[in-house]
Amino acid sequence: MSIESVQANAVVSIEYALKVDGKLLDSSVGEGPLWFLAGYDNIVPGLEAELIGMKVGDSKNVVVQPEDGYGEFDEEAFMQIPRSEFPEHIPLEIGEELNVSDNEDNSRLARIESMDDELVTLNFNHPLAGAELHFYVKVVALREPTAEELEHGHAHEDGAHHD
Repeated sequence: MSIESVQANAVVSIEYALKVDGKLLDSSVGEGPLWFLAGYDNIVPGLEAELIGMKVGDSKNVVVQPEDGYGEFDEEAFMQIPRSEFPEHIPLEIGEELNVSDNEDNSRLARIESMDDELVTLNFNHPLAGAELHFYVKVVALREPTAEELEHGHAHEDGAHHD
C-alpha cells in the first residue's frame, strides 16, 4: 500500500522555512529535508494539522498561533535559585540552556534569564513561547513507516533500522 497524502502513521519529508516577526529563524535549505512520523507529536501540532492531506510536491504558507505551536508565554514559568546551588562546571551566562531535574527526576529545559551575585533566574518557557510561527512548507516525500519507526514513535531519516 502506498501513501498518497500526509496522514497519521505516514513518514513525511518536508522542506521548510520558519519565520517569526519577519525574521528567518530556521530552514531546511542546505540541511536536507525534515523527516517525521505523522500523528506522533514530532512537530508542532498546528503545522502538522495543516499538512494533513497534502501530496508530494504540494507547498503552502502556514501561520501557527502560539496555542498550536510552542504555547503561550507563561509569566509564572520562572524560578530563582541561589547561585551557590549550581555546580562549578555549569557556565552561568545569560541565555545558557540547562536541563533541570526536579525531585521526581523529571527533566525540563530552562534558560538563564538573569542573575546577580546571589540568585540565578531560570526561564522555563520555550524560546518561541507566545510567538506566531510563519512556515513555508513543501512535501518532498511520503512513505510507509517501518514497524520499528511505529514502535519508536519517530521517523528514521533513511528508513533504516536503528538501535
